[in-house]
Amino acid sequence: MKIVILDGYTENPGDLSWEGFEKLGEVTLYDRSPHNDEDEIIRRIAGAEIVINNKIPLTRKIIESSDKLKYIGFLATGYNNADSKAARERGIPITNIPTYGTNAVAQFAIGLLLEICHHIGHHDRVVKEGRWEKHPDFCFWDYPLIELAGKTLGIIGLGRIGKATARIARALCMEVIANDIVESEEGASLAKYVSRDELYARSDVVTLHCPLFAETEGMINKEAISKMKDGVIILNNARGPLVVQQDLADALNSGKVYAAGLDVVATEPIKGDNPLLKAKNCFITPHISWAPKESRGRLMDIAVDNLKCFLEGMPVNVVN
Repeated sequence: MKIVILDGYTENPGDLSWEGFEKLGEVTLYDRSPHNDEDEIIRRIAGAEIVINNKIPLTRKIIESSDKLKYIGFLATGYNNADSKAARERGIPITNIPTYGTNAVAQFAIGLLLEICHHIGHHDRVVKEGRWEKHPDFCFWDYPLIELAGKTLGIIGLGRIGKATARIARALCMEVIANDIVESEEGASLAKYVSRDELYARSDVVTLHCPLFAETEGMINKEAISKMKDGVIILNNARGPLVVQQDLADALNSGKVYAAGLDVVATEPIKGDNPLLKAKNCFITPHISWAPKESRGRLMDIAVDNLKCFLEGMPVNVVN
């Protein structure tokens, strides 16, 4: 059984093991593969029955040119980088990792919020630059400091990650409201379900934890922001295209939005002309919410188990 891993580095930069896959077949590992060279991807997976992928586009041409291909496994929850229809027509299952980093992503969302509220990184830096040493008072701060107790957190998408975020927010004594197309008893125990417009109007902080679908793409736009409180904080460590970047940048620069904490942008890696790079009070991290070693270890275990189940004739987590 020939297994090709097309872009393994982000999942395992060296602190995990590929042993689980190596026990199942002959593994050819590429840390990275070209995103826009179909012919090179076809060459790399030639003769492989199993392809393990993260972000490399697996187009119809690639799938139809790989005559021995029997299985595509994603090292991620998202699987939009493969032509699902083309794979289905060939009888090739595509599997994903439905949940592995729930707590890590929720923790990171609140981490972004706490950084906005306290500017901890900035104040650490200026202390080490000598500014505290030279200050006439026993303390100083450069930005308004924000207490979260009593503030309202609005969660759009109260799935696994949204619920985990709600639990942390409640521990911080925040009021939690939520909007989701599916309401559950568990969700109602953690947040009050409200309409989208009510969430915009009431929230001091709006955080996104919903999937990227046609109906959610660009949902945080000029119109949505106009319905929010002046000085609202917006968090997004779900999917970049949920936000219209220019509209958010304009709202940050005008002060309508006090701050934004973003771990994702519409095009990744970020481009130098992204308007959010120069927007006021905008905190951007490089898509790392999912990346603690613990959550990547779980991802690896599930990916290996997905393949084992397929080989045993009982596939799980099939998305096509």
